[in-house]
Amino acid sequence: MRSGARRSTGRTRPRNPWFPFGTGEGAPVRLLCLPHAGAGAAVYRAWARGLPGTIAACPVEPPGRGTRSSEQPLTSAVEIARQLAPEVLATVRPPYAIFGHSTGALCAFEVVREIRRLGAPLPVHLYVAGRRPPSMPMMRTELAGLPADELAVVLRRLGGTPEELLADPFLLELIQPLLVADFHVNEMYRYRAEPPLPIPITAFASTEDHFAEPGQVAGWQRETTDRYAQLVFNGGHFAIFDNSPTVLGRIAADLEP
Repeated sequence: MRSGARRSTGRTRPRNPWFPFGTGEGAPVRLLCLPHAGAGAAVYRAWARGLPGTIAACPVEPPGRGTRSSEQPLTSAVEIARQLAPEVLATVRPPYAIFGHSTGALCAFEVVREIRRLGAPLPVHLYVAGRRPPSMPMMRTELAGLPADELAVVLRRLGGTPEELLADPFLLELIQPLLVADFHVNEMYRYRAEPPLPIPITAFASTEDHFAEPGQVAGWQRETTDRYAQLVFNGGHFAIFDNSPTVLGRIAADLEP
């Protein structure tokens, strides 16, 4: 090595725990993806392959799951937004959009409102799926204290949970605290009236989603002063994952530079 040449330290910038797969700095546009109850960032890992190279999928990892399983899960969408919004502003380069499914849709909405309260530039688009509008209360599902067999019945009715997990009482008891916290986020939310968001909202609904029927999902239109669009799939609560090529195609059409 020549005298004075810079020696590599081998150190890399530590990754933000909210974004375990990075924030897509090399792409022109980023899509932040918030997970549904009981899930973590990994549920969106495959979406990176379904988007064009101009759009980076950036899955979000809230506390209590995945790489943050040792942390206490949060029980309030407002608190999740209060913690996540500054991280977005500090580490995610604009332009970016936000997507959320079910509980994640509610949290995505609150994150955008928190960013607005902070006086920072807003995302260019909000995508929500499998969730009634925030102004419409959710039904209560009491998961705390349920024995494993009854918990399995509730999750089987919701759909989307692997059968091998439902058949394993030990694993069900292991994830129950996270599910209880996430359902609390979704069902105990109290809507606070604020001006509609000045960004487009696109909602995805499903014909057999009894927790967010298409007619109910249409209420998201009241949360924007910009354009609103709604796509309806055949299927249940997790139909967006069965129809991910269509979902990602729509997002790409909106966001491609």
